[in-house]
Amino acid sequence: MRNVDISPLYRHAIGFDRLFNLVENSAKKPSQTGYPPYNIEQKDEHNYRITMAVAGFSEDALTLTQNENMLIVSGEIKASETKPTYVYQGIAERNFERKFQLADYVTVSAASMENGLLHIDLVREVPEAMQPRKIAINK
Repeated sequence: MRNVDISPLYRHAIGFDRLFNLVENSAKKPSQTGYPPYNIEQKDEHNYRITMAVAGFSEDALTLTQNENMLIVSGEIKASETKPTYVYQGIAERNFERKFQLADYVTVSAASMENGLLHIDLVREVPEAMQPRKIAINK
């Protein structure tokens, strides 16, 4: 893998420190496992949906936490008293933690479970002060 030094960009870009840190950190992190599988859907310009396949997890076993621009979805399998004897085990039964980096002003609006799929609805609500505005030129 190639290493790219993006430090010269810091001299020319003001306020993009967080973006550059994301790029640098993503190259350093070990790759996550593919469990649980998920989809990210863009419903329209400001609405998104994350759908995760969480077969075997109940609503009580799942935790969703949003901390600033980070969404953390975790699941914890409760240990049962009797351990079944499998002939073949194809359904993963393990704890997980999946992190999603959210853009500015993106928040979780709702979460629901249906048929073993966890749906997390996200909405981007840009404050009025941050939206583009037309500036009049005085004569």
